[in-house]
Amino acid sequence: MKTLLIADDNTQIIDVLERYAKKDNYRVYTASNGTEALEEFKKRNYDMVLLDVMMPEPDGFEVCRQIRRTSMVPVIMITARGEDYERIMGLDIGADDYVLKPFSPSEVMARIRAVLRRVDMAGAAKETMLVKGSLRIAQDKFQVYIRNEAVALTKKETEILLLLSVNDGLVFSRTQILDTIWGYDYYGDSRTVDTHIKRLRAKLEKYSHPDWNIITVRGLGYKFEVLQ
Repeated sequence: MKTLLIADDNTQIIDVLERYAKKDNYRVYTASNGTEALEEFKKRNYDMVLLDVMMPEPDGFEVCRQIRRTSMVPVIMITARGEDYERIMGLDIGADDYVLKPFSPSEVMARIRAVLRRVDMAGAAKETMLVKGSLRIAQDKFQVYIRNEAVALTKKETEILLLLSVNDGLVFSRTQILDTIWGYDYYGDSRTVDTHIKRLRAKLEKYSHPDWNIITVRGLGYKFEVLQ
């Protein structure tokens, strides 16, 4: 039985999601604000966390940041606002998906299943360490190294780098990257991929890596290329 933490200051939303989650055979724990959510998170190992963005003390973004300091547990953000910058910020700090209010409880459960399915598939397929020249990625810990120097990347940036480097030489379109990293039910557009690639490159360029690079293939997408 998988364990789910739901944090929202709206008791009606908690009640509905808790009822649906229990029907799907999840063990559910709840919190009504950010402080309670962090306290609950420390008590047990969770398989999934749902965070309301606008809950108080602190908000969902800060709770996600603190969770990511110690854990890569899947996190889905729940928000009443759908601005692109908020979704990008949430994904940049480590959220795996977004649900916009008002929502269908069935949709939320479907998104939970989709995220957990991707996590399970990635865990079953990955080896401990990927090595491509000067690049090393500890896949179980989402840690990236260039010439033994640790590179601070977000979860999504690491996932993109891992996807491209595992399949070096293959071109991935923006749509393929969206589908693979964010999931088929993600409602964003290709600009999300471009933004993440731009930020990823900026961070990687701080470290010397003449033996490989992320290449833009005009009109097609992106690929990881070994240069030496």
